[in-house]
Amino acid sequence: MATIIYLIERSIVMLKQDLMNRNPLRLLASPGAKILEDGELGAVVARAGVGKTAFLVQVAMDSLLNGKNVLHISLDQPVKKVCLWYEEVFNAITDEYSFRNTNALWEEILPHRFIMTFKSGDFSVEVLEERLNDIVEQGIFFPQICLVDGLKFDETVREVLSEIKLMAREMGFPCWFSVRSHRDEPRTPTGLTESVAQVEDLFDVIFELTPSRNEVEVQILKDAHNRLGYEGPHDSQLNVILDPSTFLVKKSA
Repeated sequence: MATIIYLIERSIVMLKQDLMNRNPLRLLASPGAKILEDGELGAVVARAGVGKTAFLVQVAMDSLLNGKNVLHISLDQPVKKVCLWYEEVFNAITDEYSFRNTNALWEEILPHRFIMTFKSGDFSVEVLEERLNDIVEQGIFFPQICLVDGLKFDETVREVLSEIKLMAREMGFPCWFSVRSHRDEPRTPTGLTESVAQVEDLFDVIFELTPSRNEVEVQILKDAHNRLGYEGPHDSQLNVILDPSTFLVKKSA
């Protein structure tokens, strides 16, 4: 029995390592560098339906495979819908590389994910902190990375982002946000949409997902610490894309 358990554990470890090594997200940063450090904010900008949530879930999946605790905060999407996103992304990744017998790995990473949902009108950083402090103080969950999906970038967003950034610094985790853009939204000379430009100073990294022919380009609009090799608005194209059929990040041809 001990030998069988050991072989199962070894198989899971090898599968996790293989998935991490194949993860195209690692192409976004310089070797050995993190895209975001603790206390920093990142954003992924795109129009509706282009792949913002799928991108965030792949960021989360990379963290889960590395044994990190992921706090996923969703506004206006029920827990069941968020769970479905994770299942679909996990299945798409494992199918992409023809991995089999992945149930044990799925069961292993699930305890490292915690989903909070809010209705937009009920969300505030004060309420978030109360709920977060409850689960931390009770030893239920200690977040090491946070994702916020569905926050409206309106005239009140600066205060919310500033408070979340302070919380992220105090608790020691990076935080990612999805930002919905619009087709005819005005842009700054550096390519930022107006909704993001108003709070650009709070973000360390900003990606944009842009539909192009039969793929979705992953472009970089801000790289505050030069971890991604970004040299300005004329150097925004990365060597990764989003496959529109699966929403998986892939190395471009």
